[in-house]
Amino acid sequence: MAVMKFGGTSVGTAKAMQQAISIVAREKENAVPLVVLSACSGITNKLVRIADAAGRSNLDEATALAAEVKRHHVELVDELIKSDALKKDVSARIELLGGRLEMLIKGVDIVGELTERSRDMFCSFGELLSTTVFAAAMKDQGYKVEWIDVRTVMITDDNFGFARPLNDQCEENVKRIISPLLQQGTVVVTQGYIGATRDGRTTTLGRGGSDFSAALLGAWLNDNAIQIWTDVDGVMTCDPRLVPEARSIRVMTFSEAAELAYLGAKVLHPDTIAPAVQKNIPVYVLNSVHPDAKGTIITNDPERLSGMSYDGLVKSIAVKKGQCLINVRSNRMFGRHGFMLELFDIFARYSVSVEMISTSEVSVSLTVDERSFSDELIQGLKNFGEVEIEHGVATISVVGDNLRMSRGVAGRIFSALKDVNLRMISQGASEINVGFVVEEPEVVTAVNNLHREFFSGPQNRGIFEIPAGSR
Repeated sequence: MAVMKFGGTSVGTAKAMQQAISIVAREKENAVPLVVLSACSGITNKLVRIADAAGRSNLDEATALAAEVKRHHVELVDELIKSDALKKDVSARIELLGGRLEMLIKGVDIVGELTERSRDMFCSFGELLSTTVFAAAMKDQGYKVEWIDVRTVMITDDNFGFARPLNDQCEENVKRIISPLLQQGTVVVTQGYIGATRDGRTTTLGRGGSDFSAALLGAWLNDNAIQIWTDVDGVMTCDPRLVPEARSIRVMTFSEAAELAYLGAKVLHPDTIAPAVQKNIPVYVLNSVHPDAKGTIITNDPERLSGMSYDGLVKSIAVKKGQCLINVRSNRMFGRHGFMLELFDIFARYSVSVEMISTSEVSVSLTVDERSFSDELIQGLKNFGEVEIEHGVATISVVGDNLRMSRGVAGRIFSALKDVNLRMISQGASEINVGFVVEEPEVVTAVNNLHREFFSGPQNRGIFEIPAGSR
C-alpha cells in the first residue's frame, strides 16, 4: 500500500489531473492507494492575495480573485466530468465552498483585521477544491472513491501558519477513518497542507506542507512506500533551469535528501523526511508528466544502496538565492567565552534564521534570507563591533555522503571554482555538505563548472539518469 501525493502542477489543469488519475488507477492494480493532493498550481498564491486584499478592506480585488478561483475549478469540472448528475453535485459543492470564501472575505473586512487563524482558513480552500474535483472525476470514470476532509484526521496544535500534528490522536484517527476504507478497496482522496485544532479551527502546516502530510499519513498507515509526484524526474543533480544537463539521481540516503531540502532544493519539503526515517519507509520522487521514468528512491536500505558507489561522492548541488551576507568583526571575540551566545541572541530576538556560518578568532560571517534583513537587526549587531553587509548573494552547497572524509573532493570543488569570487566558505557541521557564498550573477558559472567536474564522467551512469523529457 502506498501514499501518493500529487503537487500543484500535477493537478493544475484538466489534462494534468487526468494524467494523475491514470497514475492512481495504475497503482490501484497493485494496492489501493491513499491520494493526497496539493491545491492546483497558482491557487494558494491567489488565496494569499485574497486574504491580504480582505485585510486591507479591498473588497473589489478580493471578490474578483475569489471568482477566478471558483471559475478555475468549475472549468475543470466541465472538462473532466461527463455525468450530468455528478457534474451538478460537484458544481454545487464548489459553489458552497466559493460562498464560504466570500463570507470569509466579508468577515475579515468587518472585523478590520487579518489574523493568522483567518489566513489559514483562506489558504485551506485550495486543497478542498482540488480534491473535490479530483475525487468526483475518478468517481465519474467508474472508480470506487471516497473524499475525506483531512481536518477530521490531521489534528494539530493551534500554531496557525505552522501547526504541528498531535501524533497519537492523528494515528488513532487514521486507523479509525482511513484504514477501513482502504481495506475495503476504496481509493481515499484527501488534502495535504491543512489540519484542524481539537475544537475544529482550520490550521496549515506551512508552505510545502503537503509533502509533510503525505509522509505522516504514510507513517501512521505503516505503508511500504511514499510517492511524491511532481513535474521533474526526481531529485536532480542541480536545478535544470541553471544547468540544462542536470540529471536525475536514482538513489540517495535520507540524510542527503534532508540536507538538500534545507539547503534550497525545492523538490521536497524539509520536514518530509522525518516520518519516513522513523518508520524506514522509502520515499519515491516521481514525474507525473513522465510516469515511466525511474525517478529517485530515498532510502537507508543497505540493499538498495549497495552497488551505488560513485566517483567523487557528490550527489547534488543546491542553490539558495536571495541571501544577505553579514560580516561582524570584533576584538571582543578573542579568547572570550559567551560571545557567540550573545551574538545569536540578537538573531533570536528578531526571529531571523541563520543559513550558513563561518568564524575566525575575531570575526563571524553568516548568511540570512534577504527578506528577514532589517535595520533593527543590524543596529543590534553593531553593539558587538564593525558590521559589513553584502546584498544580492547566493549560497551554493555541494552535497554527498561522507564528503569530509573523502580525499581530493575539496580540491576538485575549488579547482572548478577558480574563476569565481567566493565571498565565504563553510564546511557543513554534517559530513555531507560543503558550502560557499557567491554573488548572484556568478551562480550560473559556479554551478555549471561544478556540474561538469562531478557529473560529466561515465562512472556515474549507475546512479544518475538523463531526464525522460531530454531523451
